[in-house]
Amino acid sequence: MKYFLIAGEASGDLHASNLMRQLKAQDADADFMFLGGDLMQAQGGRMVVHYREMAYMGVVEVVANAGKVRRNFKLCKEAMLEYKPDAVILVDYPGFNLRMARFAKEHGLSTFYYISPKIWAWKKRRAYTIKKYVDNMFAIFPFEIDFYKQFDYHVEYVGNPLMDAMKEFEPQLLDGKAFREKYSLADSPIIALVPGSRRNEIDKLLPEMMAIIPQFEGYQFVVCGAPGIDSDYYDKYTSGGDVRVIFNDTYNIVRNSVAAAVTSGTATLETACLGTPQVVCYKMSGLTYALAEMFVKIKYFSLVNIIAGREVVKELLQSHLSKDIAAELRRILDDADYRQKMLDSYAEIRATLGDGLASENTAKVIVEAVKR
Repeated sequence: MKYFLIAGEASGDLHASNLMRQLKAQDADADFMFLGGDLMQAQGGRMVVHYREMAYMGVVEVVANAGKVRRNFKLCKEAMLEYKPDAVILVDYPGFNLRMARFAKEHGLSTFYYISPKIWAWKKRRAYTIKKYVDNMFAIFPFEIDFYKQFDYHVEYVGNPLMDAMKEFEPQLLDGKAFREKYSLADSPIIALVPGSRRNEIDKLLPEMMAIIPQFEGYQFVVCGAPGIDSDYYDKYTSGGDVRVIFNDTYNIVRNSVAAAVTSGTATLETACLGTPQVVCYKMSGLTYALAEMFVKIKYFSLVNIIAGREVVKELLQSHLSKDIAAELRRILDDADYRQKMLDSYAEIRATLGDGLASENTAKVIVEAVKR
């Protein structure tokens, strides 16, 4: 069978690649065409566009790159029609993927959506678009089942793919001594800086994170370099600073850190599952922030707090980031009770995320559906 997948960012590349592996296990004749990244490429098939040419977030960023966005839609549509897939599999990334779901259905293709868009946070009316153009929706949080019920739309909860990724990586996890030896790091405690996977996130957040370093004498800082971003891109922010940038090893960096400053997104949940206390931060353009204030109607913006339904980690948004990041990290490091309470909450969250079989569960449903 032929599978056309669309993943528009680093986390989507990771989860889509695991799904592709499971599709091959279920379907010996699986063939792929995709928009995605290096991890998907490693599973085989033809790449149409790399996600680094697609990962624009926020109104200003999308408008500024409108020409590239239009080009990506055109390339995707042409490739899909040429390939004639048995299944179109959309992975998160709703601004792009919901439009492609409509295009696919209008051309008689079967549509599957892996990792439901977070429309419960805003743009809830997108549920009607999903109901109309998506044949099978795979939810990764239990509460999403009830959310879609109000639209009379059945979704399948398959577990959280993050647990699949972490289960896959387990044999590569290093203890503190081995990790320090691998990267020639000092014995002093590590604080991880996770400034996001998109260039515009790095531009806004890494300078704020770098500004806190002089306040933490006796600690060493390690930046988690994003896949698809050249090391030179970080140099303009890190040159002259007492910090290391390490690529392709975020799990080991975070796991071996005493605390982390993390950009809001999947990385916050990964950090929780790795058991590292964190402060969550985000910064966007003024226009995007103003629109978010008007339309986003949820109490929390980090996945950790959303899943827990309460404040487990401190969320910092927009202004005074350096000052507030430093203050929260200091509390995490110095207040043992506060730190332990966060770790106890992490354990509760992990228990809700499934057993690491989300990719396998999803692949079984897709292969069964396309073979009917």
